Amino acid sequence: MHDERRRIEERVERVHTQRVKPAIYAASVPFTVEAWQAPGEPVPFEEAAAAPYTPFAMDTPWGPPWGTTWFRMHGRVPAEWAGRRVEAVVDLGFVGDWPGNQAEALVHLTDGTPLKAVNPLNQYVPVGNPVRGGEVIDYLVEAASNPDILADNFSKVTPLGDVLTAGDKPLYTFRRADLAVLDEEVFHLDLDLQVLRELMVHLGEHEPRRHEILHTLDRAMDAVDLDDVSGSATAVREILAPALARPAHASAHTISGVGHAHIDSAWLWPIRETKRKTSRTFSNVTALADEYEDFIFACSQAQQYEWVRDNYPQVWERIKKAVEKGQWAPVGGMWVESDGNLPGGEAVARQFVHGKRFFIENFGIETKGVWLPDSFGYNAAYPQLAKLAGNEWFLTQKISWNQTNTFPHHTFWWEGIDGTRIFTHFPPVDTYNARFSGEEMDRAVRNYREKGAGTRSLAPFGWGDGGGGPTREIMERARRLADLEGSPKVVIEHPDEFFAKARAEYEDAPVWNGELYLELHRATYTSQARTKQGNRRSEHKLREAELWATTAALHAPGYAYPYEKLDRLWKTVLLHQFHDILPGSSIAWVHREAEAEYARVARELEELTTEAVAALGAGDARVFNTSPRDRAEVVRTSEGAPVYVEVPANGSAPLAAAEPPHPVTVDGLTLDNGLVRVEFAEDGTLASVRDLAADREVLGDKGNLLRLHTDLPNYWDAWDVDKHYRNRYTDLLDAESVTVVEDGPLVGAVRVERSFGKGSRITQTITVRAGSRRIDFETDIDWHEAEKFLKAGFPVDVRAAHSSAEIQFGHVQRPTHTNTSWESARFEVSGHRWVHVGEPGYGVAVINDSTYGHDVSRTVREDGGTTTTVRLSLVRAPRIPDPEADQGKHRLTYALLPGATIEDAVAEGYALNLPLRVTDAAGAPEPVVSVEGEGVTVEAVKLADDASGDVVVRLYESGGGRARGVLRTGFPLAGAHLTDLLERPLSEAATDGDGVPVTLRPFEVQTLRLAVGRR
Repeated sequence: MHDERRRIEERVERVHTQRVKPAIYAASVPFTVEAWQAPGEPVPFEEAAAAPYTPFAMDTPWGPPWGTTWFRMHGRVPAEWAGRRVEAVVDLGFVGDWPGNQAEALVHLTDGTPLKAVNPLNQYVPVGNPVRGGEVIDYLVEAASNPDILADNFSKVTPLGDVLTAGDKPLYTFRRADLAVLDEEVFHLDLDLQVLRELMVHLGEHEPRRHEILHTLDRAMDAVDLDDVSGSATAVREILAPALARPAHASAHTISGVGHAHIDSAWLWPIRETKRKTSRTFSNVTALADEYEDFIFACSQAQQYEWVRDNYPQVWERIKKAVEKGQWAPVGGMWVESDGNLPGGEAVARQFVHGKRFFIENFGIETKGVWLPDSFGYNAAYPQLAKLAGNEWFLTQKISWNQTNTFPHHTFWWEGIDGTRIFTHFPPVDTYNARFSGEEMDRAVRNYREKGAGTRSLAPFGWGDGGGGPTREIMERARRLADLEGSPKVVIEHPDEFFAKARAEYEDAPVWNGELYLELHRATYTSQARTKQGNRRSEHKLREAELWATTAALHAPGYAYPYEKLDRLWKTVLLHQFHDILPGSSIAWVHREAEAEYARVARELEELTTEAVAALGAGDARVFNTSPRDRAEVVRTSEGAPVYVEVPANGSAPLAAAEPPHPVTVDGLTLDNGLVRVEFAEDGTLASVRDLAADREVLGDKGNLLRLHTDLPNYWDAWDVDKHYRNRYTDLLDAESVTVVEDGPLVGAVRVERSFGKGSRITQTITVRAGSRRIDFETDIDWHEAEKFLKAGFPVDVRAAHSSAEIQFGHVQRPTHTNTSWESARFEVSGHRWVHVGEPGYGVAVINDSTYGHDVSRTVREDGGTTTTVRLSLVRAPRIPDPEADQGKHRLTYALLPGATIEDAVAEGYALNLPLRVTDAAGAPEPVVSVEGEGVTVEAVKLADDASGDVVVRLYESGGGRARGVLRTGFPLAGAHLTDLLERPLSEAATDGDGVPVTLRPFEVQTLRLAVGRR
C-alpha cells in the first residue's frame, strides 16, 4: 500500500479546523450591548445594576489594566429557533488559550443571580435546551480586564503587575456577543475527530491501529459535505463510530480522572481578583455538574471556599448541593495550598487545622488527603503532620519539573524525618491541568514508573493556574477514552477512590525517605525578602501572643482569651503562605499588599500581647521569655541600658541585673568576652574568630564575606537561581568605615559601612555580648541592584560530612559533597532558623531571623585542612514578574555560633527569633508549662479552640534522638489527653501530680490537651 499519511493527515486537519469547527454554531444573532466602566476597585452587583450605561459596539476597545467593565446585554431568541439548543456566546477579545491571565467575566441574570463565567476556552452560557421562540434574554456581565503578564513569555519587564504603575490604556477589543444555536451533532463530530486524530498521531507508525484510524478518517472526510457540514455530520459520525467503539486492551493502563481547577490564591493577579476568579470558576463547575452526572470535581483551599461563601452566597449554595450529590469533592485539608518549604512547623499544623475544620463544619466531610500539586518542593516533616491531621494520602506533581534528575517513582511511600510514612502519588501525566489530549494520554503511559507492579494513575483535568476548570469538551473526551483501543482507559472518580485502589494493588510500593527537593525554583527561598520576613515575624509573634494570652487567661481574673482575633490573624498569615506569595513569585501588587498586611498583623499581635501582659497585674519591671529554653543574656531597658538577666523558658523574671560570667573587653578592633574573641580586618570582614573555651580558630578564611553575584537565570526570574550564578561575582571588601560603637562591659560592637553597585549601601553592627558565644550581625541594606544576588559567607575550619538545617519540627542532613547528580543539584537549599556544620567533637551554627536560602560547600586548604563554607542568601533583584522586587530597605540579623551542638543551634535559633520582652510593670505568674528533660521542645501553648478552657501544648523532639521528660504545669492539672492536630483525643495521657511524663521518638510531634483543675 502506498504511504499517503501526510496527505490524509493534512486533509483531516484542514477540514476539521476550517469547516467542522466553524459549523458548531449553526446560526446567530447579536445582542444589543451597553457598557459601564466601574471606577477603581470592583463594585457590588447592586451598584453596577443601578449605574448609567451607554451603547457599546463590537470591535470597540475596552478595559484598562485591572479595571472592571459591566456590560448590559439584551437579546431575543428568534421564533424559528424554538425547540433547539441556544447559547449566549461571548468573546471579550481573548488572547491565546489560557483562561487565567487575561479578560474574564461572570454573567448574571438581572436579579443578580450568577449564571456562569466566560473565558477563552469556555465562551458560552446556556440559554435553553430546548428554547422557547421569542424569549427575551437579559444579562449583566462583570468583565475583568486583567493584563496578560505572560504576554512576552517572561522575556520582558512589565509595569502591568501593579495597578499603581499599569496605566489606563484599554487592553482588549470586544469581538462577539451573540445568541447562537449549538449544532449538537457537529459539536460531537468535532470531539470525535479530535480524539481519533490525537490518538492516531501518538501511536507508533508500526501500529496497525494507527493506520486503521488514518483510513477511517480519510473515508470520513469523503462523507463531509463542505457546503453543509451540519447536514452530513450524522453520516460522518457513523463512519467514525466503529473506530471509537473498539475496546481498550485488557492490560491498558487506567487513568483516574478528577476534575480540577488550580486557582492560585494570588500570583499574576492580586488577592482581590482571586476572590472573583473563584466565583467564576465555581459557577462554571456547578453548571457542568448539572449537565454531566458522572462529573466529579476535586477542590482544595478552604480559604477560597470561604471567599465564595461570604461574597457569592448563591454560588455557595450550588457548591453545597454538588457536594451532597457527590460531584464535588473537598480535598487537601489545608487553608491554602501553601509553600512546601518556608512555613514554620506550627504554621503547617495550623494549615491543616483550619482547612480540615472548615470542611468538617461546612460539609460534614473530613478530607483524607493532602492535595499540593504545585508547590516548589516539600519538607520532610509533611508525612508526620499530614498523618497527625488524619490524612491517608499525599498528591503532588511539581517534582516532575526537576532540572537534573528524574524522580524514580510515581506511586510510593514517603517517609518523613520521624519515620512516619504516607502513601504518595505523582501523576505521570505531568500536569495538574490535563485535558485528556492524545499527547497527555501517551505521556502518562510512557512516564509511568510503576509498570509491572501498579496499573493506574491519577490525572487532574481542567484548565488552571488562574482557574477556568473543566469544560464540557474535556468531559466528552473522557467519555470517548473510557474504553478505547490504543489509549489508556479513563474513569472519572473521587481521588479517595483512586488512592484506595492504588494502595490495594501496590501495598509494597517503594519508599522515598526525606525531603522532596525540587531541582528548580531554588530562588523562591530568597526572592521578596520583606514578604518572607513578614511571615517569619508573624509566626513568632503569634506564638508570643498565644502564650501570654494563655498565661493571662489562667492567672488574670476577668481576662478574656482573644479566640476570634487570633483565629483571624492566623488565617491572614496562612493565606500569605500560599505557594506564589511567600516564595516571592507574584506580581508587585501582591507583595505590596502582603507587606502591608504583615505590618497590620504585627500591630494587632503586639496589642494582644501587651494587653495579656498588662492583665497579669502590677509589679516590678519584668522580662518575659517566649522561647522554650531558659535564657541568660543581655537585654536593654526601655531607656536603652544593657542588663544581664536570667529568665526561665516560657516564663518571666524581674528586670534585675545578674552577674555575667565575663565582661566584654574591646581592644582596637578586637572584641573578647572570655568565650569568643573576634578580630576584624581593616576591610570589615572577620579576620579571626577564636573559640576560647575550645582553644581553636573557628574560621578557615575571611568571615562574614559579603559577595555580590550576577544573577540571570535561564527562564523564571523570580523563581530560579541557576548554578552559573557562582561564576561571576564581586567581593564587597571596600569598607567606608569600621568603627567601634560599644565598648563593654556588657556589649561590644563594631559598625561596618559599605556602598557598592548602583547606589546600594550596607551597614552592619557586629555585636558580642557578655555570657554569649553568639556573634550577631545586625544588617541594614539599602538595595538598588538589578539581577544581582547577595550572599554572606562563613568559611568554617571544620571537615563536615554533611550540613544540618532546621525544618519544621526538626532538621534534615544534606551531604556537603557532590558525588552524584542528586547532591550536585542541591546547590541552593532551604532551612529555617539555623544551619549547623561540624566534625566529631566540634560544630558551628549560622543562625538567622528571616532568611531561608543558603548553600554549603567544602574546599581543602593548602595546609591540608578542610574549610566548610556556609553562605546565607540575603537578597535578590529579579525583574520579572515584579520589576522592583526587593528594591529599597531591609533590616535583618544573622549570627555565628562557635562551638555549637544541635541543641545549642535550636536554643539560639529560638532566642534570636523571640527577643526577650521587657515590661515596665507586670505580675509574676508561674510559666504555664515547663519541661524537665533534654530534647523535649515546646512549640506552642494555647487554649483549646473549642473554648473549653483546656490548655493545648504542642511539643516535639528537636535533636534527632529519643527524649524523655516531664511536662510540668503552672496550674492545677485535672487530666491530660494525647490528641491529633485538631485537638481531638487519641488516648489518655498519664499524669504525675502537676506533670505529664513525655516520651518522644526522634523528631516526634505530640499534642497534649490539659484539663485545668480548681485551685
